[in-house]
Amino acid sequence: MRLIDENGLRIDGRKVDELRPIRIEAGVLKRADGSAYVEWGKNKVIAAVYGPRECHPRHLQDPSKALVQCRYNMIAFSVMERKRPGPDRRSVEISKIIAEALEYVIFTEYFPRTSIDVYIEILQANAGTRCAGLTAASVALADAGVPMKDLVPAVAVGKVDNQVVLDLTKEEDNHGQADLPMAIIPRTGEVLLMQMDGHMTVEEFNKAIDLGYKACEKIYQLQKDALRRRYAVEEIETFEEAQHPQTAMEE
Repeated sequence: MRLIDENGLRIDGRKVDELRPIRIEAGVLKRADGSAYVEWGKNKVIAAVYGPRECHPRHLQDPSKALVQCRYNMIAFSVMERKRPGPDRRSVEISKIIAEALEYVIFTEYFPRTSIDVYIEILQANAGTRCAGLTAASVALADAGVPMKDLVPAVAVGKVDNQVVLDLTKEEDNHGQADLPMAIIPRTGEVLLMQMDGHMTVEEFNKAIDLGYKACEKIYQLQKDALRRRYAVEEIETFEEAQHPQTAMEE
């Protein structure tokens, strides 16, 4: 199966260094402390954050810091062939690596004996869901007001038809030669997450890292834009309520 044509275009018409369309919205759930929705190509992901709140059961409490817990879940109808509901080995693994990544950027020492719970639901999947989930969770944490070192953008780079490509689709992920999900802390340049499935030469690996860094910077701007829009709307609503207090009370 040929995934890149003679003009250097992929099966969805993108160039090798081009991201799929990304849309990020913050504050989409009213009953969560923080939330975010991400559409990334054909991926649709929602993240919700609850806490910091008292940690239960009590034996899990840490007197020196908060416990960061993450639940990554693919809904049964998120893929073409119906997925069995409930956690599987892949979901447990991804939940663990996302929790560890987020724990590194959250100032957990500010909230001893508490729990910060992150829920990531994959509504529709088309490769790169762990990157989309981590990106959404980061925005949801910021929306909840949880203090962090920085937002966390993530993206997958891969190798397809012997070429390094950015942001794999399902077909490229299934039939390509390598997949490299990564996440960074833009402010410091630290690599927060990196997993490798497949084979690359040293030159290809270095090129993949360079592509990933540049893409993460673009995603980082989209994350910040989503939060700016969210709080701009909140300020407008607060101003309108102040101008019309009687109407706000009636509602």
